[in-house]
Amino acid sequence: RYGHYSLEIFRASRLVVDTGLHALGWTRQEAVDYLINHTAMTTVKVENEVDRYITMPGQALAYKVGQLKLMDLRYKAASVLGDEFDIKKFHDVVLDSVGPLDLVEDEVNAWVNAGGKKLDVVRVIQCIKLWSC
Repeated sequence: RYGHYSLEIFRASRLVVDTGLHALGWTRQEAVDYLINHTAMTTVKVENEVDRYITMPGQALAYKVGQLKLMDLRYKAASVLGDEFDIKKFHDVVLDSVGPLDLVEDEVNAWVNAGGKKLDVVRVIQCIKLWSC
């Protein structure tokens, strides 16, 4: 559990640091200090992370938005499918998807609308166009 919570704190802290650096004018040292004080990461890892955020504005935010979207899709699929929900099949649908999150969402919705059954490419395209199967 500690590892899980530690990673969640780290992911949340990345959002603060990314915003601090690119919207609030933080220095590199301010970002390093924030992560040192709010995460369980070593100084070397913190410095590497901060350097990455400096060169890739918004990357941490994009990662978190993707994580939250996938968690939401999983929750909705499980709610609709009930006992028919299979986490492995859900992961297969997500991992077989290509493209931005809105297309992944369309494919997951098509899979859910098909009752959690595997869809071929033609069927996925039909379901996405119709928004139902």
